[in-house]
Amino acid sequence: MLQLQLPTTGLAGVSQSQSKQCSASTSARAGSSALALSRHRARRAARTGRGHLQAVAAAKDKKGKLMWEALREAVDEEMEADPNVCVIGEDVGHYGGSYKVTYDLHKKYGDLRLLDTPICENGFMGMGIGAAMTGLRPIIEGMNMGFLLLAYNQISNNAGMLHYTSGGQYKVPIVIRGPGGVGRQLGAEHSQRLESYFQSIPGVQLVACSTVANSKALLKSAIRSDNPIIFFEHVLLYNVKGETQEGYYQPLEKAELVREGGDVTILCYSRMRYVVMQAVQTLEKQGFDPEVIDLISLKPFDLEAITKSIKKTRKCIIVEECMKTGGIGASLSAVINESLFNELDHEVVRLSSQDVPTAYAFELEAATIVQPEEVANAVQRVVAGAPVLA
Repeated sequence: MLQLQLPTTGLAGVSQSQSKQCSASTSARAGSSALALSRHRARRAARTGRGHLQAVAAAKDKKGKLMWEALREAVDEEMEADPNVCVIGEDVGHYGGSYKVTYDLHKKYGDLRLLDTPICENGFMGMGIGAAMTGLRPIIEGMNMGFLLLAYNQISNNAGMLHYTSGGQYKVPIVIRGPGGVGRQLGAEHSQRLESYFQSIPGVQLVACSTVANSKALLKSAIRSDNPIIFFEHVLLYNVKGETQEGYYQPLEKAELVREGGDVTILCYSRMRYVVMQAVQTLEKQGFDPEVIDLISLKPFDLEAITKSIKKTRKCIIVEECMKTGGIGASLSAVINESLFNELDHEVVRLSSQDVPTAYAFELEAATIVQPEEVANAVQRVVAGAPVLA
């Protein structure tokens, strides 16, 4: 069974004597206000110190790479290939990004191409959109995707609409990326699933990566696209391990066939891919043969792949971490019922998160999102022709 863990960010490498010496010298130079700032920076630097470097070295010693490393490679390669590619966001430069996706790149490309910004999401989002209009290809990092609600106006009224409202005079080749989803006890405000918030914005593409291989290939394609793209990375997948294919650019609008089968079509994306595949291990032992498709593109949907699968299995289950009310599954279910109703032998089943704020308590947090047992139970009932309770 796959173990998903948050990246290691310990306080290793900073002794008490070093901390006291740093505080004393800072106080002597600049007074109490500068001391407070220095302490904040020291704490932040400690989180990226020896513990992180040891983790990087250990990862490289083993076969494969971590997802954050694959994403970093994508950014590095595209910045090297095109001087117009730049990164804008909070702590993307010297700190290396909240999950190390831009780790040490400022040393190679300088502080202007990895631009550290104030904590002002609407400000640096607007700046990035303006930069894209004038020929650059910015990558905007949201330290947490939940924070990008503060930039919703810029994403909606500017990024998504400017190509249309300018009569095609401007294009906005921008990638808005960052961590989201339910983590490990991060609390309600840091456990947002904002896919459905952005899905309704005209002119914006939505992409959700799920593996080491597709994260790199998709991000490289997104950076080269002339469309504004919101690129969703799940906070629990940064330490997933795998291989990448050098020089490969994955189509942004195509779904991935994860497993072929004939009993039922399971549509999922992001971390739910792993939840579904855990359920499949149980289902295979029971003689079930589900087909699993990773949507990848949340807008537009790959209706060709979805249609082909449903015409074969005639049954469909949608598994998502998004909220049930107005979620990605709601939109997808509507499309399937409108265009493939006569191909279905069972109503479309949606397994989604509960419509409640995500709890901090581990047991309550787990109860709000879909678990492998729920997926297995839904497959058993759908294949048997029985109703599935919401």
